Amino acid sequence: MLSQITRTLSRTTSNVHFKTNIFKSLSNQQFSTLVPGVGKGKTSTGLVGLPVDHDAIPKIIEKYQALLDKAQAMPETAQYRINIEKIARHRIHAAQSFPDDPEKVEEMCNCGQVEELVQQADDEMIVMDMYLRNRWWEIVKEAEIDYAPPQKEGGEHGDIEWDSKTV
Repeated sequence: MLSQITRTLSRTTSNVHFKTNIFKSLSNQQFSTLVPGVGKGKTSTGLVGLPVDHDAIPKIIEKYQALLDKAQAMPETAQYRINIEKIARHRIHAAQSFPDDPEKVEEMCNCGQVEELVQQADDEMIVMDMYLRNRWWEIVKEAEIDYAPPQKEGGEHGDIEWDSKTV
């Protein structure tokens, strides 16, 4: 009986060592683990009509660079160009800083999922084409803003009555 127990313990111990050695060799290998719903394991954006795009980060860089290139056709002082350049540079920087981490890019941009950022770049390209075609920067005029509007008699400010109950 004692020999039978010894053999069983021997097999169990060697089996544990075998499993441990297999695990160690597997953990030393270079492979990535897919996590469902995250990064390459993402299966849905959760948005109807917007499929998952595992190549969204390189597309962000490419499309926002195209916007920067096209913006060169308008004057440097055009506010639209200034705004587009700031947004595009920020998003390109985020994509280049975290090329393998879509969640970090989304966090830095704070404007939706990476797939949405690609869609926004496509939409912005359409707007920019219209802006350039119509030369809308020529239409924009400086607005005069009255920082100290004249007060009516009695210190009133227009048609709103302010009293202690309203405030």
